[in-house]
Amino acid sequence: MKTKQFLVSLLLFAYVFPTQAEVKLPKIFSSNMVLQQGMEVPVWGWATAGETVTIQLTTSASSDNENSGEAVKQTILIAHNNAIADSNGKWTTKLPAQAYGGPYTLSIKGENTINFTNVMIGEVWVCSGQSNMEWPLAQAKNAEKEIAAAKNSNIRLFSVPKRVAQFPEEDLEAGEWMECTPQTAHNFSAVGYFFGRSLADQLNVPIGLIHTSWGGTVAETWTSAKTIANDPDFKAPLTELQQLNVEEYKKNKEAEIRKILGGEIPLEDEGMVNGQPIYSAPELNDETWSSIKSPGLWEEQGYVNIDGIGWYRKELNLNQEQTQVNLNLHLGKIDDSDITFLNGIEVGKTENQYNKDRVYTIDKKYLKPGKNMIVVRVNDTGGGGGMWGAPEDQYVAIGKEKIDLSGNWKFKISKAVMQGFDLGPNAYPTLLFNGMIHPIIPYGIKGAIWYQGESNASRALQYRRVFPNLINDWRTQWNQGQFPFLFVQLANYMKATQQPEESEWAELREAQSLTLELPNTGMASAIDIGEADDIHPRNKQDVGNRLALNALKTAYNKELVHTGPTYQSVEFKDGKAYISFKVTGDGLAVKDKYGYVKAFTIAGDDRKFYWAKAEIINKNTVVVYSYAVKNPVAVRFGWANNPDDINLYNLNELPANPFRTDSWPGITK
Repeated sequence: MKTKQFLVSLLLFAYVFPTQAEVKLPKIFSSNMVLQQGMEVPVWGWATAGETVTIQLTTSASSDNENSGEAVKQTILIAHNNAIADSNGKWTTKLPAQAYGGPYTLSIKGENTINFTNVMIGEVWVCSGQSNMEWPLAQAKNAEKEIAAAKNSNIRLFSVPKRVAQFPEEDLEAGEWMECTPQTAHNFSAVGYFFGRSLADQLNVPIGLIHTSWGGTVAETWTSAKTIANDPDFKAPLTELQQLNVEEYKKNKEAEIRKILGGEIPLEDEGMVNGQPIYSAPELNDETWSSIKSPGLWEEQGYVNIDGIGWYRKELNLNQEQTQVNLNLHLGKIDDSDITFLNGIEVGKTENQYNKDRVYTIDKKYLKPGKNMIVVRVNDTGGGGGMWGAPEDQYVAIGKEKIDLSGNWKFKISKAVMQGFDLGPNAYPTLLFNGMIHPIIPYGIKGAIWYQGESNASRALQYRRVFPNLINDWRTQWNQGQFPFLFVQLANYMKATQQPEESEWAELREAQSLTLELPNTGMASAIDIGEADDIHPRNKQDVGNRLALNALKTAYNKELVHTGPTYQSVEFKDGKAYISFKVTGDGLAVKDKYGYVKAFTIAGDDRKFYWAKAEIINKNTVVVYSYAVKNPVAVRFGWANNPDDINLYNLNELPANPFRTDSWPGITK
């Protein structure tokens, strides 16, 4: 009885006098951080409900002791404020605006004391988007040289861990600010780093870069529920997400994968036994294997969240004549590694080069009339997996003859490495805002840079709404005014076309250009630095530097040319189109030794576009014409997935931005 009474008394004591919780700050605060200058500095965290928390920004100085003559270290108070934790233990306050400077110490004192050292006051930028923003310095052009030079204590780096969240998270799972060194910069965003380096060089102030991106993601996953709830295309999926039982979702996904794989998840490569590739045997019975379309990543065809090893098989029928010469086997790109066999003989092998076209020469001695069996063992180590690229890149070449290999292949996963059954970042809208943006709000920032759009390219008309909504959403969430939001227009990508045609990527670029109607926005063109066979161009230097030009103009009011020639108007006269440009800087220029302007097309009322001739006639005008179009009504410039021949620049060496003048019905301008 006495024991029971003691326990009751102890519980009552704990209720009336709750245990003191230590003061805690979100992980976006750490030593080495940069706090935004020129604005009140938001600081927030958690403590015991009702507890008073004291926040101080201090610095140290040395002075001589009058008696001993020895140096005495003094602490000088720069700014301070108090906050009281609310009933949920959350507290928030703002320190007075500060000028550039440091290093300082930020101290937070309640039940305990936290000291963050080496704190600078400078310019803070959020760097976000998909894989081209995520692309690390270690894989940029001249990476070894750039990494070695990446030593600048005036630049501070913070990387937000990848996280999908059903609802807004209050804090990150990890993360800390670090000074920029070769060791800390090599895996940091290359675009973010080059942008920050350019600003640090031009402004000579501390620069803080918060990198938060995820490859292959769509814009709507980076937007908050408040905005998504009003979007006609996404409000229903948002409601579904908010009502979702996540644990049940995981179980269902695992069950789906088991069904796809035949009930069991193979943990060892069933196609390779004691080092022998038994799945490469021509006589193997593969009737029970699945069918898969190639090219195409297997994640896109139902094998979601699976890395590991997959085997592809396809029959190749040859006649007697075709077996008399060597052939070249073109498989396109394979993510990540492959071993390729013909009739059970290994004929090619490539390790960890997901973006390299596989071309293997096969000796005629391995060929036979009739059925020949091509077998490809693919090892996917992460991300997408399988044979991918363009259908026209998959074929057998026998002399000048081509045999198409694209289409259906037999397919089997022989070893599965599960990525987990959590929600993917694009499964529903808001997921990455909840997990990777909300936890860093309202950290003081100057602005944001953004490189994304590839994953929305098939929905350009929708992007005209989604992207501006994202910008307005972030500005609302941060509540720090209409801060500068700068973005990269999609680079040229894919094979160049021989004739003018419609282009989803051109339409997405147009949607990005239209977003410039929002205040305090800027666009850096990458139309001249892309690579036809790589969605991740290695030249991130020009991207970062062009973003920095936009920042210097938009955020720092510098008088400079920040973008290339931009379409202003068109006048049709005497069978020609006269295109006027704005932002021509020191004038228009042709980056070509012959002086002819390329990448223009022109059309009449029949809407059929022809390649056009074009010439610069004054500082801001180009005349465009074609003998195939007598009465032109529309002009396009750089209107293609990959307008690889763009050569119109201003004298400041910035490329002209793609555009179209189309105004006929069906085109929303």
